[in-house]
Amino acid sequence: MDSHRLRGQNFLIVTVLNWLITIVEIIGGLVSGSLALLSDAFHNLGDSFSIVLGYVAQLISHRPESKERTYGYRRAEILSALLNALFLIVISVFLIVEAAKRFAHPHPVNGEIMLIVAIIGLLANFASAFLLHRGSKESLNVKATYLHVLSDALSSLAVIVGGFILIFVDLPWLDPVLTIAVSLYVASEAWPIVKQTVSILMQSSPDLDFTSIDHDLMQIKGVNDVHHVHAWQIDEHRIIFSAHISCDNLQLCQLGKIYDQINDVLQKKYGIAHVTIQAECDRGDDKEMFNTKEDQQNICN
Repeated sequence: MDSHRLRGQNFLIVTVLNWLITIVEIIGGLVSGSLALLSDAFHNLGDSFSIVLGYVAQLISHRPESKERTYGYRRAEILSALLNALFLIVISVFLIVEAAKRFAHPHPVNGEIMLIVAIIGLLANFASAFLLHRGSKESLNVKATYLHVLSDALSSLAVIVGGFILIFVDLPWLDPVLTIAVSLYVASEAWPIVKQTVSILMQSSPDLDFTSIDHDLMQIKGVNDVHHVHAWQIDEHRIIFSAHISCDNLQLCQLGKIYDQINDVLQKKYGIAHVTIQAECDRGDDKEMFNTKEDQQNICN
């Protein structure tokens, strides 16, 4: 049985678990009057949609390249990760607002029901997190889904603590405090995913040492200058690199050897997946490594 099918089975199991948890916690939250338990239920509801979206995006990302999508469909997972992270932040803000209202109008909470339902949710969330843990290290998309589940485990843990306390002490403010604390944590964990996915979609430069790259390429015999460099990411693993190089007036077979050396350096040392090099002779020697504002104006004119 291949790893792709195993991932599909894991997604299915986690989805079923989250729907069951959501139903149980919504009923438990309404019966006990606990906003923290209802917030956990909403997080789990978000997880269910997140897991389905993540799995569909994973399937789409494996589609081959085509003339319409020459880089393939790998960014489907990046879009899924962005949507999932944004959804987490929106839900967190909504729950913080609702918790703030509870301070003005406190509601009695049944600690025993709150505790029992939260324990069930915690066990199910830990099982889901275990199934997604391995994939979270390989994909931002799976990581966003894994974060959904892990945040719910934390939320359930906080609700358990709150439910246990409320069994013995009447603290009307404890339930909304727990809701706010968990929501802030979830939003803080989701925000870096938003930043990273937006950076990829905006084709921002990946974390490369361009000074070192320039130095290494200039050490290759036949390379006189490196300019008009561009680097971006298709997803969190695949870096694309293009550059112009100035060379002496060489034959194509000689240029081919230089290209091979450049590819070897960039792929092995810097982990760049795809390299495009344009060789030039008697032009570009006065250019910078990156296009300057003057270069852009000349292009426009």
